[in-house]
Parts: sequence; structure tokens; C-alpha cells
Amino acid sequence: MNYTPINKGQFTLETPERSALFEKNRGFGNEEAYRENRRQWEDYPKRQFVADYPLHVDVELASVCNLKCPMCYTITPEFKSKVNATLMDFALYTKIIDECAAGGVYSVRLSLRGESFLHKRIVDCIAYAKKKGIKEVSTLTNGLRLDEKLFKEVMELGMDWITISFDGLGATYEKIRHPAKFDRAVEKIVNYAKIKREAGRVKPLIKVQAVLPSIIEGPKAFYDTFAPITDMVSANPLIDYLMNDDSTKIYYHADFTCPQLYQRLVIGADGLVMMCSNDEENLHVVGDARTKTIHEMWHGPELTKARASHARHCGTKDYAACAKCYLPRRTEDAVVMIGERSVIAENYIGRSQVIGT
Repeated sequence: MNYTPINKGQFTLETPERSALFEKNRGFGNEEAYRENRRQWEDYPKRQFVADYPLHVDVELASVCNLKCPMCYTITPEFKSKVNATLMDFALYTKIIDECAAGGVYSVRLSLRGESFLHKRIVDCIAYAKKKGIKEVSTLTNGLRLDEKLFKEVMELGMDWITISFDGLGATYEKIRHPAKFDRAVEKIVNYAKIKREAGRVKPLIKVQAVLPSIIEGPKAFYDTFAPITDMVSANPLIDYLMNDDSTKIYYHADFTCPQLYQRLVIGADGLVMMCSNDEENLHVVGDARTKTIHEMWHGPELTKARASHARHCGTKDYAACAKCYLPRRTEDAVVMIGERSVIAENYIGRSQVIGT
């Protein structure tokens, strides 16, 4: 038996109807290709099938951030000592996108650890990827630099999806996301929805996500604030971002096999390629996009070795990043009530749900 979680970590606060609509709209304009991509996303990890190219590539435009959220690893001395805080060179970016397009990579996400909108040429980056035919271009943002003018610009370029991290309401949000201001942050999202509506556009889809502790006292209020002005509202239990958990109290699925090794390639802002999207500290670099091709690294010795380790269910023993990762960790169900409606959050056994721990 293999425990291969496909989309573990985040749970939706949505109704089944709105979740289905989000999936439908996510494939808008590429319906057949999207359905096939989603089938491959689930099927390839379960069969441990290595495609010619990854299905998805994370391209980190910035490994720096303009916030200092108390639960984020980017504020730690360890992260700063191991990761080159930089913005991706545009020539490197175009090299990556050229190969993604030629290799049939379905989607790229222009973010990983830092704030993508700190990159001065993010508009050019989006335009270039869409011009080259990348079917889904997305990014994660804290929303501070993104405003109505910029949103309209990226909408016109064909941006497919923007996820906005939004932890809590009112004073809770402002405490976590300092120096962002709650009222202005909500106002912008209201205006994004209006801009889309008036333009008659489906995309970019707007998704808001929060860490569960920031909304646990009032999940319905959080949902009711954002459901009318976004396409999806989600949350995630607090993972060990700060690497503080006692290793003797972490419980793993013994038959865990990592899905990401068959789904995506992750390229940092400096060109270094990580084993997966959860290797935030560059513990296991598998190549350098400045000197190697995506194809070489995807089929290279480091990722081949990692896949073999996971096929033996030894990833958490062989790789430090895997031992710290949330994907192999065992969970317990926690019920979150959205009014009369219940949703299930998979909390990690023994994991503190206090922000800053």
C-alpha cells in the first residue's frame, strides 16, 4: 500500500456548489486540457509515473518579502543564512518559460517563498508566459503591492489565478500582516471583483486563504466576508513553518510516497532547483536552472534518487526536508463550523495551532 496524498494541507470553507464552480472556471478556455491535467495530477503519483516534463513548474520570482508574519520561515535566521534573498533575472525567467512551453508544461506559478509582486517586471513575466502559451499562470501574494490598476493590467494579460493570503479579520489581520491595513485590503478585493464583473471576465480567479488559527474564533464571519467577493475561500492548519517541532513527537504515515516528485519542479529565484515545494531552505538542491535544462533535472540523478527513496517509503529517513514536511505527517480530523455547515480540517497530530509556534 502507498499513502500518496494528492492535495493535502489546505481545505476549503466552500459549499460543494461553489467548489464545483471554481473547478469549472479554473479550466475556462482550456476545458479539455484542464481535465486531462487534473487526471494526470492524481494518476501519475499513484502510479509513480515520470512524464517527459513536469505537469507544473513553480518559478519563484522573489525570495524576499515585504512582511514579517510571525509564523513565516522567511523571518528566521536559518532561512536567511541558507537562501539567497533575490529577484529572478528576467533572462533566466524567459529561458525557463521557453522550455516549459516547448515541453508542454501545463501550468506555472510565479511564487514560492517570497512576495511575487516585489519583482519589478512581474507584468512582463505574466505577459511572456501567456504569450508562449502556458495554459495556467498563477501566483500567491500577500496583496500589499497589488492594487486595482495592477489587477486590471494582469487581468487583460490573461492571468488565470491569484491566491491572496489573508489571515483573520480586523485587528487580527493587522497584527499578523503588519503593516497591511484590513479595511484597504478588503476594499481592494471588492474592487477586483467589480473590475472582473464589469469586464465580463471569469479570470483571474480570486482565492483567499488563511491559516486556521487566525479564523478559528469566527470562521463564518471570515467566510461571509470573502465568499461574495472571491471565487474560493480556503484555510490550512498551521504547519511547522518555523521548524520548531520536536522530532520525537512527529508521527508519520509509514507507507508515505511523495506525490510532488511526479507532479512539479520547483525553481528558486536564484535558479537553484529544490527537490520539492516544501524544501524551503534549499536542503536538497537537485540542479541549477542557469546551467541545466528542466528536462535534465527532471530526469536527473538527484530526483531519480529521491523517487527511489520514496518508493521504498524511506523519504523521511533519507531526506531532512521530508522529515520536516507536513505531507507524510499523520493527521486527526477537526470540525470547523460555518454556521450550520461543517467542514473538516486535517490537523497534524501533536502540531501546535498557535501562531508563532
